[in-house]
This record gives sequence, structure tokens and C-alpha cells, in this order.
Amino acid sequence: MTTATPLSAANGRRERLLWMLSLATFMIFFQAYMVAPILPTLADDFGTSIQRISLIVPAYLIPYGVATLVYGLLADRLGIHRVMFASLALFAVLTGLTATATSIEQITAWRVLTGLGASGVVPLGLTLIGRLYPYEQRGRPLGWLFGAMAGGMAFGSPLGAMMVPHIGWQGLFVVVGAAGLGSLLLFLPYRRIIAAAAQPVMSTSRDVFRAYKSLLQTPRGRRTYSYVLINSMFHSGVFTWLGVYLERRYDIGPAGIGLALLGYGVPGLLLGPVIGRMADRWGRARLLPIGLMLGSIAAVFLLLGFPLILAPLVAMLLSLGYDMTQPLFGGIVTSLGGERPGQAMGLNVFMLFVGFGLGSLIFGEMLRFGFGTALASFALIELALALMSLRLFRSEIPSSPAPGTRSAP
Repeated sequence: MTTATPLSAANGRRERLLWMLSLATFMIFFQAYMVAPILPTLADDFGTSIQRISLIVPAYLIPYGVATLVYGLLADRLGIHRVMFASLALFAVLTGLTATATSIEQITAWRVLTGLGASGVVPLGLTLIGRLYPYEQRGRPLGWLFGAMAGGMAFGSPLGAMMVPHIGWQGLFVVVGAAGLGSLLLFLPYRRIIAAAAQPVMSTSRDVFRAYKSLLQTPRGRRTYSYVLINSMFHSGVFTWLGVYLERRYDIGPAGIGLALLGYGVPGLLLGPVIGRMADRWGRARLLPIGLMLGSIAAVFLLLGFPLILAPLVAMLLSLGYDMTQPLFGGIVTSLGGERPGQAMGLNVFMLFVGFGLGSLIFGEMLRFGFGTALASFALIELALALMSLRLFRSEIPSSPAPGTRSAP
């Protein structure tokens, strides 16, 4: 009994840290996804077209993805705790300052700076999971973090749309910035645990280049990072323009769009840890094709049309496709980094957010040919990914199969 007490205390601190990581992740994704449904409001306020104001979405996402490569390097050199706290502080301050924008150029600049500042929290949080939990146990904590991402998506879009009529878009950014500062204060007591979990790794620029090159040289690394990129392009393209799709097809306003999107993120929020446990027990090889297929089916429903009352269910189906893929790819990435987990996860989030940015841009360009063409194209690509994943990821099975099961030969 006495020998179990220190271990239990350490596990308790580790679990509380997981909650803090999840809270910070929730705030960052809430902030990222609250923008899409208020694009029509921002277009009116700044006197511009929705196509032009929509550029603030990739203006945040692409710099976010690029900066993750730098944060991974800094974390490996300076320590995760220093870099993570600095990034969270920048996220909070820059989000609040976005409220001061008086032109489309200013709000675009603030979005770029916020993307650059905020991108050190989530990838380094995922890296910490790789340090704190063995590979066979990472499914559940990764499920919590990706569930927090899904929760930010789930609440960011509808609440952003619903809060703007009451506090204005400026008030929305101020409130989220203040919440970010609050999460930073809650994080501070855990700095020693974070510092002990991941010690700095000294390296030269040549070492860094070799590390990124080595991550992409193995077949496992190439296929995983490629799927992260293309799958994120699919989901961002469809979701970013989903509000505009609903507005045009069903003639509803911001509040109606918010209600229609309520289902998005709910599966990850409620089922994230469950999906993680399923991956730990049965293997990612069985779940990835299902998740990719669900995303394609959701796009087909949007293509064919449905009664407006079913919109939250379609959004939920689209979200489930994301929740059953990207967290599982993240689990694979945590085993690729070796002594440089910061760089491995930084490359993962780089692919993820660059894909988010490119997906919204490409889908927007394809709208010249109509929503039908854009949705059909994206659905076919996701279907192809699902079919190919049956072969490409067939080796992603547990090293110790659950009782009553046999590992693949």
C-alpha cells in the first residue's frame, strides 16, 4: 500500500495535467472555428465580399501550420514548458487585440500574427502525451486532446454565431482572449511536471534538417503525414464553407447556421476517449478506413440535399469522420519521433493546419463551378483515401492483442 501512494500521486498529477492540456486545446480550437459562421457579419462590417473576408481563415491556419515547425525546434532546444507557456500567452493577447481591427487589412494581419503565436500549444501538448504515456496507452489521452479539439469546433461555431448579435464580433475576440489568459494561469502550477517529462535536446540546424528528412524517408512516415495533409484538406474545405452552403440552400441567418452546426464536434467531445480505447485495443488499421468512409458519406449527403432539421446529424457524421481519423494518425506520429518528439509532432500539426488552409482555399476556388462540383470532388478523394488505407495501414495493429483476438500474420 505504501509503495503505491507515490505512483498514485504521480498518476493523479499526470491526469490533471491532461485536463489542463485539454482546456488550452479547447480554447485554441474554439477561437479558430468561431470565425467561419460570422464571415457574413464581418463582410458587412468591413464593407467587402464574403469571398474576400473568407481569406482570414487561411490567413490564420497556414501561418499556424508553418510556425509549428519552428516551435518543435524551439521546444527540443529550450524545453517544452517555456515554449508552450509563451505560445499560450501570445494566443491570448493577440486574440484580444484582434478586436481593435478597423479594416480588412488589419484583421487579416491580426489573424496571421495570432496563427504564428498560438501554434506552439497543441503540437507540444501532443508531444507531452508521447512522453507521459507509453504507446499502448496513448489512445485514451490522445482521445481527450482530440476530443477537446472537437469540443472547440462543436462550441466555437454555434456559440460564435449566437454571441455576436449580443456582444459584437469584437466582444467575442475579447472574451476568448481573456479565457486564454485564464487557462495560462491554471497551467502554471504544472510547469515542473512538463519540464521533467521532456528535457531539451541540443542540436544544430543540420541535425534538424536530417530529423525532418528522416521522418519522411520511412514508408510509415510518408503515408501517415500524407494522409494527415489530404484528410485535413477535405474536412476544412467542406466545413469552412458549410455555413455559406446552409445560408444559400436554406436561406437561414447566423443564428440558424449556428444551430445547424451544433452536431459538429459532438462525437469527438463525447466519444474521443472511447475511440482512443478502441484504437488501443483493436488497432488503428480497423478504424481508419471507417472514419475516412464516414467523411465521404457526409459530403454525399450534402451533395444530394436533406431536410434542414437533419443538418445537425449530417454535421455530426462529418465530425465523426474527422474524430475517427486525425487522432489515430496523431497516435502513429507519437511513435515516429524517437528522441525528437517535438519535431515529429510539429511536422504533424504543420501538415494538419496547412491542409486546413489549403482545403478552404481550394474548395472556395472550386465554388466557381458550384457546390455540387466541389462536394463531389472532395467526396471522391476521401473515398479513394478510405479504400487505399485498407492496404496502407494494415500493419497498424496492437503489439499485444486483446484477449480472444489474434494479431495479423
